[in-house]
Amino acid sequence: MEGTLMADIDVTVCEVGLRDGLQMLETFFPTQEKLAWIRAEAQAGVREIEVTSFVPPKLVPQFVDAQEVVEGALAIPGLKVMGLVPNLKGAERGITLGVHTLNFVMSVSRTHNLKNVRREREESVADFGRIADLVRAQPEGRRPRLLGGLSTALGCSFEGEIAQDDVVKYAVALVEAGADEIMVADTVGYATPASVKSVFKAVMAAVGPVPVSAHFHDTRGLGLANVTAALECGVRRFDASLAGLGGCQFAPGATGNIVMDDLCFLLDAMGMRTGVDLGRLVAVREIVARNLPATPLYGALARAGLPTKYKTAGER
Repeated sequence: MEGTLMADIDVTVCEVGLRDGLQMLETFFPTQEKLAWIRAEAQAGVREIEVTSFVPPKLVPQFVDAQEVVEGALAIPGLKVMGLVPNLKGAERGITLGVHTLNFVMSVSRTHNLKNVRREREESVADFGRIADLVRAQPEGRRPRLLGGLSTALGCSFEGEIAQDDVVKYAVALVEAGADEIMVADTVGYATPASVKSVFKAVMAAVGPVPVSAHFHDTRGLGLANVTAALECGVRRFDASLAGLGGCQFAPGATGNIVMDDLCFLLDAMGMRTGVDLGRLVAVREIVARNLPATPLYGALARAGLPTKYKTAGER
């Protein structure tokens, strides 16, 4: 699936709940249960999963089991395994373990970048360049795909509105440094369909043939509306989190990612194939619920079920 969608799907969905959804929780999600979650979603048809973050365990204890989780996920046939890397050291670890995709994230907001990774944006770009050099130095069969993530690209809880020119500037900088794909992220749920169209069109025009994907949060209830706006721009890859888990510890007021189950239903209802079995996907929520009994789980599809006599995109 390098650089293109697989032939039998129209839109790729990537599960980020195991990283973005768990990173803020004090409750440790047991390693074997993480692997059960990953296996169950893969069996439901989710083909890309961000399984962990390569950060020091003392900073985020939730990912102390990164190696075991990655090794277990890599054993699942057909699954693209992704790990978040905040810096070169994290990238080195991800490459050693053999993940398929390295997800490097920097913030377009200067304030957020300083709080999140404790450095200036230009320092992040320079570090990304070193990571790209490291990736290119690997044997051809061992080179992971390198995703350049732009956090707080559509608004920041500290700075408010983010200049579109800055988003474009850093997207181009990451592409010039070696990004295989750009991820534009609405980290704190500031985006509206209008701002999504404006920013994504500008970024896509600036980076040319390099794919641009989207990461939305549902802080103010516009997450799926923003998905439809991005679809209209030509975006065909989206992050989401099962049951809407997630948030950002450095973004006051931020709530969870868009709900994976609802995203897949939206896409399917629009006639776009994701390869995901909706019933099996909703059933995976049971694994999350039994391990996080005190954590709110969201999702309209799980609550209401499929419409009567519903036909999937593949059945129409």
